[in-house]
Amino acid sequence: MPHVLRSRVAAGHSAIAMSMLSVLVVEDDAVIGLLLAETLEDLGHEVCAIAATEDDAVTKAARFKPGLMIVDVNLQEGSGVTAMDRILAAGPMPCVFMTAAPEKVDRPNAKVLRKPFAEHHLVMAIEQVLGPTIIPPVHHGTTPGIIHRD
Repeated sequence: MPHVLRSRVAAGHSAIAMSMLSVLVVEDDAVIGLLLAETLEDLGHEVCAIAATEDDAVTKAARFKPGLMIVDVNLQEGSGVTAMDRILAAGPMPCVFMTAAPEKVDRPNAKVLRKPFAEHHLVMAIEQVLGPTIIPPVHHGTTPGIIHRD
């Protein structure tokens, strides 16, 4: 069962977006997918969809044409890496992979976010892929969100 810890941005202290991204989340654990979507929305981005399988990721990427994909490497049906290979065959698509085992991503120049991760690690990963696009939220007396999957 996944273990998820997440803090909310203090009321009135939301992220200020310099440029809002349309993000496709690829995560087969529904709870983690929803929490990641909520985190991205707290940062000022729009989550266009959440995909749970390799085929669903490919279909939704073609349909929504997001500005960024956050992709779990291990999916119960297919692979996040293979999904990105299929998506990239149609053209460039910025991507951040998520995994507890970064060595599983054997793609040159791939940005890999090691699970579990805190919200500020997600912000840094997005900025490394796209450049500075967001200003992280101010947390007053809270711990940055952590998303963890056993």
